[in-house]
Amino acid sequence: MIPAHEADCRAIILRVSASRRRVRFIQNKAGCIDDHASQDHGRPGEQVQMKSERYGMKQGSGLAKGAAAMRHARAFLAIGAAAFFAWSVVQCCLLNRGFVLAQTRFDLAAITVDYPEDGSIFPPEITPPTFIWHDESNAASSWTIDFSFGDGSPVMHFQSPGPHLRIGEIDPRCVSASNELPALRPRQATAHTWTPTAEAWQTIKLRSSGHKATITIAGVPAGGEGAAVSRGAVIMETSRDPVKAPIFYRDVPLIPSKGEKGVIQPLAKRDLPLLAWRLRDIGQPESRLLLTGMHTCANCHSFSLDGKTFGMDIDGPANDKGLYALASIKPQMALRNQDVISWSSIKDNTASPSRIGFMSQVSPDGRYIVTMLRDLRAQLGKSYFLVNFQDYRFLQVFYPTRGILAWYDRVTGKKQPLPGADDERFVQTNAVWSPDGKFVVFARAEARPPELPGQTLPRHANDPEETQIKYDLYRIPFNGGNGGVPVPIEGASNNGMSNSFPKVSPDGRWIVFVQSRNAELMRPDSQLFIVPFEGGVARRLRCNTTLMNSWHSFSPNGRWMVFSSKSRSPYTQMYLTHLDKDGNSSPAILIDNATAANRAVNIPEFVNIPSNGLIKIDVPAAEAYRLLDVASDLAAQGKIDEAIAEWRRVLEMDPRNASAHNNLGAALTMQGKTSEGMKHLREAHEIDPLTPDPADLEITFQLQSYYREQFNSAIAGSDCNAALDYGQKLLATSTDSEVDRAMKECASKQPRVQP
Repeated sequence: MIPAHEADCRAIILRVSASRRRVRFIQNKAGCIDDHASQDHGRPGEQVQMKSERYGMKQGSGLAKGAAAMRHARAFLAIGAAAFFAWSVVQCCLLNRGFVLAQTRFDLAAITVDYPEDGSIFPPEITPPTFIWHDESNAASSWTIDFSFGDGSPVMHFQSPGPHLRIGEIDPRCVSASNELPALRPRQATAHTWTPTAEAWQTIKLRSSGHKATITIAGVPAGGEGAAVSRGAVIMETSRDPVKAPIFYRDVPLIPSKGEKGVIQPLAKRDLPLLAWRLRDIGQPESRLLLTGMHTCANCHSFSLDGKTFGMDIDGPANDKGLYALASIKPQMALRNQDVISWSSIKDNTASPSRIGFMSQVSPDGRYIVTMLRDLRAQLGKSYFLVNFQDYRFLQVFYPTRGILAWYDRVTGKKQPLPGADDERFVQTNAVWSPDGKFVVFARAEARPPELPGQTLPRHANDPEETQIKYDLYRIPFNGGNGGVPVPIEGASNNGMSNSFPKVSPDGRWIVFVQSRNAELMRPDSQLFIVPFEGGVARRLRCNTTLMNSWHSFSPNGRWMVFSSKSRSPYTQMYLTHLDKDGNSSPAILIDNATAANRAVNIPEFVNIPSNGLIKIDVPAAEAYRLLDVASDLAAQGKIDEAIAEWRRVLEMDPRNASAHNNLGAALTMQGKTSEGMKHLREAHEIDPLTPDPADLEITFQLQSYYREQFNSAIAGSDCNAALDYGQKLLATSTDSEVDRAMKECASKQPRVQP
């Protein structure tokens, strides 16, 4: 909020009272003279009133004498009014220079305008915001909201009862014992609000386009009569730079789940279909639902700079992080099996087939994908630190501690490490492209085990028990995939902090990145910083909020940036900030109504398409993953024949699904159908080298086949002791309800021995 004495003194209204022979000044919140004479969009203003006093004239004293007296009286009033007018101007100027004149302050209580913050810049397309303020006066029962404009446009007046903040719409599907319904914080609960109509807001934006506008809020006592009892103000502006692009984002329920074995998941398998992806045109009051109902988790997405190519990390069966969807953008999209890459199925002797599984990035022209592989040595164990919490506010800590960068060529279908970013001594992650595709910017730190033996696990995000790691930002030439020498970016490296999640501005001049005390991703203390692309002094952006600032993305014209924050609610929301040519940002602007109040927004990204350029995304490829889940559940229940039927359905849809081949082959082999089973196992290993080698499994399956043959023979001969022996050996390797049932039936038929 700007101090009261800094507001513009735009006009002076004199109210001359004949009965009390004085001039009264109507002051605004700055202690300066308010302009209530101009009428526009609101309540009747204060009128200029000058009532001349009646002078008694003796009849017959002469017209000349009476006229002279009248002239003297009028002159007296005019001189007095001019004197007061001049004093008011002097007073206002003194106030503007920091002088406080006690006799003109009227002891007004302060109003603090919480939103928008002073200096906020709004996009020209954005829908009406909700203004939020706090009033120190208990006497105010309604409020006037006045807009005065720097270009001299007429003042706009509004009046509001100032209702309190309200919680938005609730999604009942996301209500759980493991989370809480959103609630107003104590300060939020005492705030007052006002939202202009769409028509009024449009006029406000037009009159403040490229000009500062002062918003003055004044508290009025009951009945609306009398002088204001409180006052406060902020300055805002509407930018002449349009956003001109919609925002694609993931809409997430926060429902941490604790399984039967005590394992905490950020989202249970049954809740995966609640994940959604939306597109938001900020000129519209609501977002468009593009995709939901998937039975597998999809994570980080990216778009080519030209808005023609879309990529998304997808978890495969068993949450293996091994898939990547890559398709051309069109209004009605469909991600088919042929649009999904299995990283492990791409043969490359120079790189591990295993991938960490997040933050793959499409190149500006859509040809290449830069991603993160586990390491050159496929046998390396876990490469990332991961702990899930039951606290829904920050329910996961996840960051890599080992890994290299690799790139994939859509034209050749090959992938290979990026020289200079493939050093096993370091973890290399968070790779993004420069807008010309010539450089890759990434985060790097010394490689380390994700956990040490006996290490105490953290109980919350930013717990000192987290594995400590600080990333630095580096720049490396792509050089047609040949890489080069990585160069640390001054201002975003070797600064005692962890620097991660870089994004390069579309003009190639700036890098905006996240800085935190430790690690990356969903850090409560994360702050956004900006540094020149070539390196230099890093500056903290003004748009930062009080809690978690991350997942940022530049608009195609480079003048706006979207990011996520938890400053208003544990259910993450997205915000906008304006960036000028010198990289200065404005206070955060909330994008209202992005999702239900009990759902979170993350990974927002601008897409270089018109608002109707993406209407719906269908994922027929995801049906195979749903059927794999069904088959897995059936197998766990011992319903092997039913599971086999589902695996066969998957292969009808996707003949090169390695998981379906592997599971079907194992099930058939255990049933004694060794020839057909081994055929599917060999096919699975051919498609995905990470699946077990059939040659290694053959002895195991032969032994299991022998156990099953002996078990069936024992059951048929009612030899329950032998059946128990072989049955336990079978159950030691897999769940089989049929074996378990046969053992119990056999035992029940045995005669009981009398004591």
